[in-house]
Amino acid sequence: MQYIQQEELHAIREIILQRKEELAENKREDLAESHNVYTELTTFRIELLTTYADSLLMEKEAANEAVQQWGNNMANLLVNRRLPLNLALEEISYYRDVIGEIIKEEAKNNDFSLDTFYRVISHFNAIVDNAIQFVSKSYVKDYTEKISYAQYAIDELSVPVVRMTEEIGILPLVGDLDTKRAQHLMESALEKGSQYKLKWLIIDLSAVPIIDTMVANQLFKVIAGLQLLGIEVVISGIRPEIAQTMVSLGIKIEEIKSFSSLHQAVQYTNSFIESLM
Repeated sequence: MQYIQQEELHAIREIILQRKEELAENKREDLAESHNVYTELTTFRIELLTTYADSLLMEKEAANEAVQQWGNNMANLLVNRRLPLNLALEEISYYRDVIGEIIKEEAKNNDFSLDTFYRVISHFNAIVDNAIQFVSKSYVKDYTEKISYAQYAIDELSVPVVRMTEEIGILPLVGDLDTKRAQHLMESALEKGSQYKLKWLIIDLSAVPIIDTMVANQLFKVIAGLQLLGIEVVISGIRPEIAQTMVSLGIKIEEIKSFSSLHQAVQYTNSFIESLM
């Protein structure tokens, strides 16, 4: 931007800053009407207009940093309030046109040469393009992290180790076990079993619809890991059709106590502990 006289750019910057509240309010009213919802983004609009104005006087690298900061903040707001990305993109595009008109009028009033006008408008368009890029990337990143966190919370709830007594825990499994969930099952069972200092863990399969080779292998890895921690494992809820499937797959559980119901498994572990007292 060294080819353009600083006073010309300062004049454009001052006009944008003087009108930023007016421009922000105009867009707020337009957005509320078109989306039939009151969305309070005025602060971010004013920050965007200020960033646009200041960036006209900055070199490319500094302008990018300023726009990136705004994009990160805007994306965070959208994700936290569950607002769509197109709201931010609409804001960015709207002010491209508005400020473009301001630049054009100032270019006329100050008799900018064609080269000067081209440099100013090209610099501004690059700033706007970067704003779109930064807010989009940041939105996707924040949204993905939020989804991952939610999925982690769901996984935690889907593999709950319930402490029944000081020494006995129950791990009720519900639904299908895919590779990811099976891995989480192992991590959760070992972590909670050690944390609770359990001596027994009942793994209840009553709500597991099917047992295949992958599920069985992962299940026995969990059992082996628990046994290494000194935790005895009891299996409950093996229905006749699951038992038949396990036999046909060649899965043997002779060394592990199993019961058809959770009630029987609980009764067995309690009786065994009482017999040791």
